[in-house]
Amino acid sequence: MDDPLALETSGLTKVYGSGHTEVVALRDASMRVRRGEVVALLGPSGAGKSTFLLCVGLINPPTRGTVTIGGKLMQDGPRSLGDLRRFRRERIGFVFQKSNLIPFLSAIENVQVVGELIGRPSSVARRRAKELLDALGVGRRAFNMPTQLSGGEQQRVTVARALANQPSLILADEPTAALDSVRGRQVMELFRDVAHRHGTGVIVVTHDHRALDVFDTIYEMEDGLLKPAASAAAKATAARA
Repeated sequence: MDDPLALETSGLTKVYGSGHTEVVALRDASMRVRRGEVVALLGPSGAGKSTFLLCVGLINPPTRGTVTIGGKLMQDGPRSLGDLRRFRRERIGFVFQKSNLIPFLSAIENVQVVGELIGRPSSVARRRAKELLDALGVGRRAFNMPTQLSGGEQQRVTVARALANQPSLILADEPTAALDSVRGRQVMELFRDVAHRHGTGVIVVTHDHRALDVFDTIYEMEDGLLKPAASAAAKATAARA
């Protein structure tokens, strides 16, 4: 049986440089994210939020501390670069501020390619892609190119792409920064629905306080320090006041 936790970090620390040039970007950050839980990560620019995602996403390893994804301790023994890349492809989905869709592939092909990269037959990957696009409300745009999609539609395709590998964890870094308030909220609600429906842990880095009621849990980060915030409901009420 899969671990009920999508993610657990313990004492995660990231230090750049040494001596008088040393910069501590992340300080003993610990977080637990359950499957099906959607988490907001708040904080000012330079607080360490993106560094946290890079460490958790196995892109930039921490200086100290542990990352456990879906019950698998990632620092448990030496791992080759190829092993880490394979694990990322199979267990982690990424969504960024810009959709970064492949411009010469249609919406369905952008999602399908993820399944093919992890070894699924093209027919299986395509069927999964169509199911996800339908579930996310952009199935009718499956054969459109990225330039033919609105910003909100592009982000929905990006979320479908992040789900294509049936990940334990989705990491989203400012995914609504380029969207207006209405479309931004729609994308935040989409992450909530994805987490609850698919049993995926979702972490969203955001500066948008208008949609905090969407989240199950909220963390705040400042100067590399991570701490649980007030409840999502309390935060949302404060933001509207």
